[in-house]
Amino acid sequence: MAATVGSWRFIILQSFLIVAWIIWNTLTGPHAWDPYPFILLNLVLSFQAAYTAPAIMMSQNRQAEIDRLHANSDYEVNVKAELEIELLHQKIDLLREQEIRDLSMAIRSLTEQLQTQSRAAHG
Repeated sequence: MAATVGSWRFIILQSFLIVAWIIWNTLTGPHAWDPYPFILLNLVLSFQAAYTAPAIMMSQNRQAEIDRLHANSDYEVNVKAELEIELLHQKIDLLREQEIRDLSMAIRSLTEQLQTQSRAAHG
């Protein structure tokens, strides 16, 4: 409803109908079915306003509820993603610690080999 009433197409169509109504009732003179000051046109526009405003508000309320549901869904997805990222960080930290231990052991082993070779060469 809000998309229809709030569109340029609706505004142009309604403006055209109002201008046509006024011109028709002005040109037909005393035989006009809604002579100046166009009381029937005023009544029609008042009815339109009376029904359009609540309909637009109901549409906005529905859209607000949909937006809330989407926001809750996004929040849940973000929380799950955050937990998964935290777990990945922990796994990376464990792998890094293991790699550091392995490299330290390799360095110690190479150092011992170099010391052994150095002693054997100078020996």
